[in-house]
Amino acid sequence: MRTPLIAGNWKMNLNLADASALAKAVKDSAAAYNDRDVLLYPTFLQLTQVAAILAGSKVSLGAQNCSAEKDGAFTGEISASQIKDAQAGYILIGHSERRHVLKETDAFLKQKVERVLEQGLMVMLCVGETLAERESGKAVEVVLGQLNAALSHLNGDEWRKIAIAYEPVWAIGTGKNATPEDAQAMHEAIRGRVAALNADIAPKIRILYGGSVKPDNIAAIMAKADVDGALVGGASLKAESFAELIRLAK
Repeated sequence: MRTPLIAGNWKMNLNLADASALAKAVKDSAAAYNDRDVLLYPTFLQLTQVAAILAGSKVSLGAQNCSAEKDGAFTGEISASQIKDAQAGYILIGHSERRHVLKETDAFLKQKVERVLEQGLMVMLCVGETLAERESGKAVEVVLGQLNAALSHLNGDEWRKIAIAYEPVWAIGTGKNATPEDAQAMHEAIRGRVAALNADIAPKIRILYGGSVKPDNIAAIMAKADVDGALVGGASLKAESFAELIRLAK
């Protein structure tokens, strides 16, 4: 059985004091449960401070992005090895904001996946379609194309370091969300594609839903067979709403 995972993506929010307070609150909320996992993605500036707060707890730490380069003269970039040194265990790759706002390509994201795996860290690969792509009937084609481009070259050991987050672009920060049936259909398609690439890992890999996840919709979405958790944006910035999401994640 796959353990549910609730991940909070703080994006470019919170100052250091607020990040510390929120991390402490999440640490306390997660301590009550042994049957679900919790993960936080603070900003780069908050990583070491949040790592110290979460040390010894059940809450994992991740970074929201990394460079496609190993190291060197790349001003303003952060390498996967530096993120590892900051005690993070996950790196989020291919979030829709990076794909569509910052124009990161599939080939560029594949390089980032390789950098993360070189460091032995977990990749959480984000995939998802735009509203136009869904309305044209190409949603599954687009999502599986993104997955293929980033992951189809992996070997068996590398697959054990992968989680996937399906985030329909049209449902992020809009107040809209896919129905539980929509989420299940895409998650099933994703798991089916993983099975074609690695049959052993497909029943074990965690596939999360992301897109306006809130306490009032998480239970119905996570009740679906192939939905293993949630990648949460805005609702992860308030201790009370995130605690409720953790409680409802079964």
